[in-house]
Amino acid sequence: MSLNIGIRAHDVANLPLKELVSEISSKGLTSVQLALGKSFKEMNTSLGSLSPGFAHHIGSAFKQKGIQIAVLGCYINMIHPDHHVRRKELDRFKEHIRFARDFGCSIVGTETGNVNKDIVYTENNFEEQPFLEVVESVKELVEEAEKFGVLVGIEGGINHPIHTPQRMKRLLDEIPSNHLQVIYDPANFMSIDNYQHQEDVIQEAIELFGDKIVALHAKDFIIEDNWIKMVPVGQGLLNYDVIFKCIKQRKPFLNVLMEGTSEPYITSSMTYLKEKYDNA
Repeated sequence: MSLNIGIRAHDVANLPLKELVSEISSKGLTSVQLALGKSFKEMNTSLGSLSPGFAHHIGSAFKQKGIQIAVLGCYINMIHPDHHVRRKELDRFKEHIRFARDFGCSIVGTETGNVNKDIVYTENNFEEQPFLEVVESVKELVEEAEKFGVLVGIEGGINHPIHTPQRMKRLLDEIPSNHLQVIYDPANFMSIDNYQHQEDVIQEAIELFGDKIVALHAKDFIIEDNWIKMVPVGQGLLNYDVIFKCIKQRKPFLNVLMEGTSEPYITSSMTYLKEKYDNA
């Protein structure tokens, strides 16, 4: 069973569509997470811009090179303190849901936002009220996804309201729909307090929501100034032996999408992941 490895498209050089697809294909990558606004800065990708024609134009370029658009990244602040801005953010995500299938994609993904409009780390995100607002927003997105046969992929993170595996499980319990799934980023649940027993954190996450994982983000971390700092895959402390041991049999051919890994690290990171996977 070979590793199904991809990358966030905007971690590759910012290129026009055809050149971007060729560049990704030439590296031997099989899939992408595509955030339209980050990859195609010269194109209008704002709310109201999408159509079946737009989506087919992008999707067919990737398909011709055998690259799957595994996730449409639509990173929004779903709990933005300004409700007018929050509404536009949710509407933008829902637009991605409506046209996801035209891209040849079934997952639209986001993190869970921040109580601050300027997205800075705050433990206020961990309180009950932000969680309840996340539930409200995600419920609305999932209801839209159910209409269009699309999945909402939620990614947790240490600086978001969904900041622990337990919180992710609670979100899934609050919204019991098969259209709500998980984009699992093991590094995102690492903190200065738990990284030394990360194997337990990883295993607990897999136990709590392993069956709901639809994509795995691959990056790495180091400790710098008594804080977690993200680095390219294979350059840090994340225990990929345990990750792949947990998911290899359970999730065959799962899309593993490298994140925050750009040149000159892409090829060496791919080699690193393949070795870890093969030996798991």
